[in-house]
Amino acid sequence: MKEMKFNKFYFIFLGLMILSLFLLQVTEAEAQNSCLECHRELEDGLRAPVEAFKNDIHQKFGLTCVSCHGGNEKEDDLESAKDSSFKGTPGRKQIPAFCGDCHQDSDYIRKYNPSLRIDQLGLYWTSQHGKLLKKGDIKVAVCIDCHGSHGILEASHPKSLVFPWNLPSMCGRCHSDKEYMREYSIPITQEKDYRESVHARALFEKKDLSAAVCNDCHGNHGAMPPGVSAIAFVCHQCHPSASELFSQSPHKEAFGEMGISECEACHENHRILPPRDEMLGTGEESVCLNCHEQGSKGFEVSSLYRNRIESFKNKIKKMEEILETAERKGVEVSESKFDLREAQNLLVMVRNLTHSLNVDDFEKKINEGEEILSSVQEKGEKALNEAKFRKRGLIIATIFIFLLATAIFLKIKKIEKKIER
Repeated sequence: MKEMKFNKFYFIFLGLMILSLFLLQVTEAEAQNSCLECHRELEDGLRAPVEAFKNDIHQKFGLTCVSCHGGNEKEDDLESAKDSSFKGTPGRKQIPAFCGDCHQDSDYIRKYNPSLRIDQLGLYWTSQHGKLLKKGDIKVAVCIDCHGSHGILEASHPKSLVFPWNLPSMCGRCHSDKEYMREYSIPITQEKDYRESVHARALFEKKDLSAAVCNDCHGNHGAMPPGVSAIAFVCHQCHPSASELFSQSPHKEAFGEMGISECEACHENHRILPPRDEMLGTGEESVCLNCHEQGSKGFEVSSLYRNRIESFKNKIKKMEEILETAERKGVEVSESKFDLREAQNLLVMVRNLTHSLNVDDFEKKINEGEEILSSVQEKGEKALNEAKFRKRGLIIATIFIFLLATAIFLKIKKIEKKIER
């Protein structure tokens, strides 16, 4: 029995010794990183990577300085540390290939993240940035401008430069700089316009990370502005219904013949504002008047759409007021409110149907909604009548109770006088 206990403690002690040796080796290995030791003693610019690398995604996967820069981190002597494998700091023109060394190597990447794409470098060379870099323009964006260098965070990290709500500012660092962009003859208002858009409102105010940002429309590593004929396909990725309806409309062929970009023509590109009913009709904010003059078929259809939608909206608003009044007066109207929501949903569908310019389908949905509203109105008026009936009943009951109470009071007084006599 004693021998068994001795063996048990012996193996525990042996295990602890092995673990201690392992931890000691790890500590020594870290201590032997001459790159970190040396750079800690240098000036700010050369010391900064040491601190930044602590949170770098590469460091978390066990990569070290030599994984990218080469050399021998076990050597204390500077000349020995910079052996024949040392790559040093690449020039801007060499950075894509420098990063691509690993990121396009499927066997290497598979060890760390099998789902990570390995075509980034190839895509980059197809981008406007990559094309200009090949021509010798080192002002264009390279990997480190978007991802950072030694403090690279996962794209899903909220502090990452490429996290959705950081991306507009990241792209805007160059694209909003008037002096930096002067030689490229392209607008510098993209970020400002985007921040006024419906997409930015969804992203920054509602924290909707699915809202479109720069790379959703322009691409990531293969970033290019979509051509006139491609804009509809780009918008289709998030707005398939509107896109399919538009493809059935007479505008589809007309826009193609005239070389007009489909969605952009009415909604703009970066400064995409929330769609409004005022964009239809013949008012000052109507986008239809950009192409259709008074007396044309397009002018008449636009006027019809606006008038019918406004009429439908007013009826919905009236029903809302009726049901709210009835509910305040204590009448149950939940079923009618449910029907009203169906009519409100039809209003959304009706607005979307304007993309197809199919008046018959448009009228069919409007009529369907108006039938629902007629039913809601009937139930709402009954609810108001019931409220009036209840009010009259309450008044009558109150008067009756008052008279009864008065009669009882007088009777009691009469009895009290008799007792006093």
